[in-house]
Amino acid sequence: MRESIREFVEIASKTLPVDAPVFEFGALQLEGLQASADLRPFFPGREYVGCDMRKGPGVDKVLNLHSIDQPSGSVGTVISLDTLEHVEFPHRAMEEIHRILKPDGIAVISSVLDFRIHATPNDYWRFTPDGFRSILRPFASSFVGFAGIERFPHTLVGIGFKGKPYPMDEFMKGFEAWKARWKRPKGNSWKDTAYLFVPPILLGLDRRISRLFGKGKPLK
Repeated sequence: MRESIREFVEIASKTLPVDAPVFEFGALQLEGLQASADLRPFFPGREYVGCDMRKGPGVDKVLNLHSIDQPSGSVGTVISLDTLEHVEFPHRAMEEIHRILKPDGIAVISSVLDFRIHATPNDYWRFTPDGFRSILRPFASSFVGFAGIERFPHTLVGIGFKGKPYPMDEFMKGFEAWKARWKRPKGNSWKDTAYLFVPPILLGLDRRISRLFGKGKPLK
């Protein structure tokens, strides 16, 4: 799990009304990443259920987000982090998440925009803030934010409230600090500066440019 997302979850867990049970969708902990992917320490004393489409470390239940085998109104909190880009029908998935949440349940989600293709096993989508607002429409109220350059952020985050709105002052303090800290996770390079001025359609040229100025070694 990306360090930025782990930090975001910590902020959400401390400032939002997290009810149990907590269901994490996309909980499979890939080899070598078990320590960073384990989010259970952020939810002490709460029932925590790791869910994924396949068995493995961190997975307590194998569930399909398109049709979640879970009673309606039975889950306190859902977290789905850097997973929705791998879900073929994300609107349906969010409708299912909304269905299984308790009347005052919340959903915490994240995904990517400026990020490499990473098939695990499939990589379908890249989300904009408008895209996150669209998939969060089933919720009574929602919050959508991002980290990175405004015209082309690397990360999208969202909170969906199934019931009444919740005071967000403490969360927003943490979020704004998080957003500032993770604006440029790759450092202030020529590529970061280019993102401010170059249309996104041309950004695929960066590897060719890097070969010209980096002795044939593409940027990571």
